[in-house]
Parts: sequence; C-alpha cells; structure tokens
Amino acid sequence: MCWAVGLKYSQGFTKLMPSIFTIVGMISSFYFLSLALRSLPLGTAYAIWTGIGTVGTMILGIFLFKEPVDMIRLIFIGFIVIGIIGLKLVDLGKTLD
Repeated sequence: MCWAVGLKYSQGFTKLMPSIFTIVGMISSFYFLSLALRSLPLGTAYAIWTGIGTVGTMILGIFLFKEPVDMIRLIFIGFIVIGIIGLKLVDLGKTLD
C-alpha cells in the first residue's frame, strides 16, 4: 500500500522524498512477501499480498485522494476480502491435517 500511494505522490519519480519512500516501500513489501513464502504456497501468498494491497490502496485512495465511494466498488472489495480470508483458511486447514 505504501509504495502504491508513494507512486502517486512521487509524480513519476520526479519528486525526491516521495520517490525514496516508494522505493523503500517496494523493497520492504517484497521482503515481507519473501518471508510469507517460507510458510505459505506461492499462489496463496501472492494472492493475499496483492489482495491486501488492493484493499488497502483503495481505502487510502478514498481518504487521501477523495476517490469515489459507491456501493458496487465496496461490494467487489468485499469479495476480495472474502477471497483473502478463504485462502488463508484453506491454507490453515491444510497445516492442521
């Protein structure tokens, strides 16, 4: 989420501080994804990583950039959240077997 928002503020990497923030966010994000891959299957980890980023970025976009909020967008974001939860529950069930 941080690096996606940083991209908006960096204006195509033309502003120094937002660009640095974005790059640090990208490196951190990939690092934490690599940690998740130690215990989660690739498909599950990547889906959760992108889903959390999508939902978080949308929420931040609403608050920081006054992006539109309508019911249909919220419904589809809800589907993403349900998918993230479902994938994690399926993976949790496999570790309990």
